[in-house]
Amino acid sequence: MKGEKMSHFKEIAIETIKSLPDDCSIEDIMYELYFIAQIIEGLKDVEAGRILNHEELLKKIKEWQR
Repeated sequence: MKGEKMSHFKEIAIETIKSLPDDCSIEDIMYELYFIAQIIEGLKDVEAGRILNHEELLKKIKEWQR
């Protein structure tokens, strides 16, 4: 199972890199891979029920602004 997941993530990384222009920088590649990784982590959080509703999010933002 773990190998299947890693293979899937590898394929996502490869396809992401292939979709970038030929003249992209290593920073561009790293940014895109980081962005995709954050999306995957967010989806894992949703599946695990680690989410906030709108009101909870607004409350947290107000706390951060203090």
